[in-house]
Amino acid sequence: MHHGLVLFLFDIDGTLVLTGGAGLRALNRAFARVLGLEGACQGYSAAGKTDPLIVEEIVGMRLGRAPTPEETEAVLAAYLEALPEEVASAERYRVMPAVEPVLELLAGRRATIGLATGNVEAGARIKLARADLWRRFPFGGYGSDARERGQLVRRAIERGAAHAGRAFEGHDVVVVGDTRHDVEAAHACGAFALGVATGPESVDQLRAAGAEVALATLEELPGWLARMV
Repeated sequence: MHHGLVLFLFDIDGTLVLTGGAGLRALNRAFARVLGLEGACQGYSAAGKTDPLIVEEIVGMRLGRAPTPEETEAVLAAYLEALPEEVASAERYRVMPAVEPVLELLAGRRATIGLATGNVEAGARIKLARADLWRRFPFGGYGSDARERGQLVRRAIERGAAHAGRAFEGHDVVVVGDTRHDVEAAHACGAFALGVATGPESVDQLRAAGAEVALATLEELPGWLARMV
């Protein structure tokens, strides 16, 4: 694994930052405004899911039907209106351990760095901008590209290739995320899945889901990289 030739794709929630519930609070506001549903997200786990899929599942759970494309679009638009305020006021917003040093290290090794997140692109920007991390990711694959996570990882790989001016194949692509959904999406594209247990799943759970490597936190990534050389 020659670092200059590797594409690293990072998930956001639970991997780079925790928004302290800002995303679900903004979604609750959106559902109330667009569909008149109060507390729509209560008891729902959004971990590892794309924004369009989250809307679909919550409408299914609350209304017993699939949302129309117009409803999904309207809910996501209302969500994006509410999100900046929720992220700005989230008291428990925090950056995960070692994110800055790891991104510095990878940049120093000339790795290509992007995002692979279920967030729609505008939501990803809002969530990362508070920690001044958005500028570090010149491209990505987003929930606005596809409701299915494997597809958005594929888009991220295509955009990474366009950005770097070279193709990335197989284990030249490292997908970094905190849920089994990240692992499955990586494998759907033939990529290397690196699990990080700073979200809802433990190192053992991520390994059981098939992650090639599972770390407790990103603080362990430099050591892992050093062993890979």
